[in-house]
Amino acid sequence: QVQLVESGGGLVQAGGSLRLSCAASGLIFSRYRMGWFRQAPGKEREFVAAITSGGSTNYADSVKGRFTISRDNAMSTVYLQMDSLKPEDTAVYYCAAARNGGSWSVGYDYWGQGTQVTVSS
Repeated sequence: QVQLVESGGGLVQAGGSLRLSCAASGLIFSRYRMGWFRQAPGKEREFVAAITSGGSTNYADSVKGRFTISRDNAMSTVYLQMDSLKPEDTAVYYCAAARNGGSWSVGYDYWGQGTQVTVSS
């Protein structure tokens, strides 16, 4: 079965950096669009970034210029490099995989369990 396992979350001071990883199994990773989403307490889940099978990327305006999404198809892993972190980036971060259809922020078929990111001021 398909599994997406996030790691790399933690506590960091404002202005710091974290790198999230999402290891995928049970699917042909190179064929999937991969996305990162986040959900803060009391808020709806929101799109953060996505990368297509061909390597095209898209970012939410709130993270553009600070976050970078990348993928390693040989390792079946997608990454989210987060720099210049702000307290408002505090959330549970989820990775997701989409085979066909949808768009940058919708149409994902599989989801991970999430990893907590906390940014202190």
